Amino acid sequence: MVQITSIKRRNEAVLCSTWTDGLESCVLLSDLRDACPCAHCTGEEIMGQTVFAGIKMFAPGMNELVSLTPVGNYALQATWKDGHSTGLYTWELLRSVFETKKLSKATLAQVDLGIKN
Repeated sequence: MVQITSIKRRNEAVLCSTWTDGLESCVLLSDLRDACPCAHCTGEEIMGQTVFAGIKMFAPGMNELVSLTPVGNYALQATWKDGHSTGLYTWELLRSVFETKKLSKATLAQVDLGIKN
């Protein structure tokens, strides 16, 4: 199983990771927040029925990451500046986000420039 070996902030908008198979990837924190797997963000399924479809709430600080806390040996719990902290990002989910939302070098350079200005 592929495991994450490091995860760190590049700047206030980007999170980067390295994996045991050599994948190095950076994603926007907004993409990580959009992937939040909690019931509030994605809905809740009970006995095969979706009983709550999830509501996307826009709030100041919603894409500002405060902390990432390990949960056992299977996930990270993200705490966001708007107080949201119920999503557990499993290693599999994180890998998927870092693969599918990987920023190109050109995009990273543009983000870095935008933050410096």
